[in-house]
Amino acid sequence: MLRQRGMSQKELAAAIDVTPAAVNAWVGGRSEPRYDKISAIAEALGVAVEDAVSRRPPGASSSELSWIFRKAPADGGREGGNAAAFAFAANLEVLAREATQNSLDERLSGGGPVTSRFTLHELTGQHLDDFLEALRWSEIEKHLHAAADPGQKVGRVLLDGLQELQRTQRLVLLRVDDYNATGLTGPDYADGRFARVVRRTLDSGKAGAQGGSYGLGKAALWAASRFGLVLVNSTLSESQDGRSERRMAGRLELPWHALGSDEFAGPAWFGVRDPERADSARSWWGDRATAESLYLEREDSVPGTSFLVVGAYDGSGDTEELTEMHERLVGGIARNFWASMVGGASAGPLLRASVASWRNGHVVRPEENIDPHQHEPARSRAVKAFLDGKTVSELTARDDVLRATVTLKLPRPKDAPAAGPETPVTHDAVLLITPADGDEPRPDHISYMRATRMVVRNKKVGDLPLGHRSFQAVLLAGAATRRETPDVVAAERLLRASEPPEHDDWTGTEDLTAMYVRGARQCVINFKRDAEQSVREALRTADAGRSEDEGPEVLRELLRLDPPKVSRTQGFPTIHAIEGHVDEHSAWHVTVSVRCPEREEPWVLAPVVRFMGRDGGGMPVRWAGELIPVENCKLTEGGSLEFRGRRGKFKGVTDPSSHPVPATMSCIEVEVPRAKEARA
Repeated sequence: MLRQRGMSQKELAAAIDVTPAAVNAWVGGRSEPRYDKISAIAEALGVAVEDAVSRRPPGASSSELSWIFRKAPADGGREGGNAAAFAFAANLEVLAREATQNSLDERLSGGGPVTSRFTLHELTGQHLDDFLEALRWSEIEKHLHAAADPGQKVGRVLLDGLQELQRTQRLVLLRVDDYNATGLTGPDYADGRFARVVRRTLDSGKAGAQGGSYGLGKAALWAASRFGLVLVNSTLSESQDGRSERRMAGRLELPWHALGSDEFAGPAWFGVRDPERADSARSWWGDRATAESLYLEREDSVPGTSFLVVGAYDGSGDTEELTEMHERLVGGIARNFWASMVGGASAGPLLRASVASWRNGHVVRPEENIDPHQHEPARSRAVKAFLDGKTVSELTARDDVLRATVTLKLPRPKDAPAAGPETPVTHDAVLLITPADGDEPRPDHISYMRATRMVVRNKKVGDLPLGHRSFQAVLLAGAATRRETPDVVAAERLLRASEPPEHDDWTGTEDLTAMYVRGARQCVINFKRDAEQSVREALRTADAGRSEDEGPEVLRELLRLDPPKVSRTQGFPTIHAIEGHVDEHSAWHVTVSVRCPEREEPWVLAPVVRFMGRDGGGMPVRWAGELIPVENCKLTEGGSLEFRGRRGKFKGVTDPSSHPVPATMSCIEVEVPRAKEARA
């Protein structure tokens, strides 16, 4: 505190009427002051006596807070923003999915659901002015303007946000609270939840049955802010330095920018300046008044964290008004977490979620508790029947829930010895099937889930029996089966590794390839295929009992409608194989093999390359120079490629100046459309 207050030992000695030697002995740990001197020290340093007695970090007043920006590196490197923020589409449904998943992952053990609350709060007039003053807006506004470069993607978003604030004098805050969760535990800089969320990028620290594995989910919060600005207030389940309530901090994500001759890397942190680390801000232990001024005061002392997204918006542009944003959040939570919110007689729900909307301290839309049975009636009925132990082996009534088993073959991890007698080799997942309610808009789907029962994928089942009854199916794998056996642990590890950053499928991933022997991807694909086949077989068995009402078998055979055969002849060139790597200049080098349908005229193609987003979209980038013919092709005068024969091969290099993100953080896609000169 002497360093933080800028006070010398001699000045403290004079303030409390002792000798400088006594203060030096206290600082060096050679002796301890009496209680009356501890009280005097606390008064001189401006801290609470109880903080001094317990030697815990004191609470900070609002006057001690400031924004500290990271200086640009000396090597001249520049970052155009946090690449993790480009992993997902910048919309409110994605934010709701990622934030709620993180809350579920941090649910405290010992039963009881985690409570997740989303609160939209629109500020105008004096309410807006007071909030911006508490936020120290004057300290960061100049940095925002400096970083708002219309030539960069992040800069364009910042510029639009600043112009929107200036034009409307309106700011939307989105607060995401969770209760009955661990909170941001751990030290400010060393490994722990606080550092992973507030200080680090692409650091998950999760394992086991938790959903996240890439450390990308938290970036959705910052991506949902027009200014890349998020504040936090956490109540810890495990105390840090003797404290547990109102651990507060802020982080601002900007690209590289300069103010005069001073260059800044981009990120900034809101807190108390750390006297032991140059240009660093520590989290602070706040008081009620500061928390309320920042709209971050929590309602009770239950552990968990509150995130405040400043300048919240839907990057898709589909929703702008408060009520529209409210409905988008409700829909996103219900679609992805309905199963997590279902409880039964023997097991309660894992999650309770709600959305509310305010304007200048007044309710616009009251808190809406999301009811899974309202949003997903048939599927919720199926999960509840499983939790209650009331499933059946044959569907005979409209509210029956049939239970079946789907086996997942567990490949051997690379870090494990060859399978022994105690090594699990299969896992039995639970398949639930129930008739769909008559007014359900999307029947005949199967929902995949594990651990926290977040919907990983919702897929329509194809090739169903003609005239089948509409249904909904749910596949519970891993810990969602509610068993505690070695195969459950192994299944969770496998399926977690097979999920891409969006957690929207079980498929082949780099993680799966790195962790398991060859064939792991096929095991996962077979598992999903077998689940759909089990649904078809269950429906055929259920429909067999209705055969007497469907006429003689001979007539049924005459009236059977088979799906038309799909021609496997492709009438256009396709990519057969692609290999590539990133060089030291951040350029992609690719070698592409093309398969062409046989015809007399040559195929003239104009290959294009795109940087792929995690939401499926792609951003075109330029080739650097001309493409290089390798086999059965040649360059045309217009720079396209002319292919003769069934196969051809070419090489290309991308232009780094056209990349939206560094090449090492990207996936690319190459397509071979016909060239315009060929069409002409």
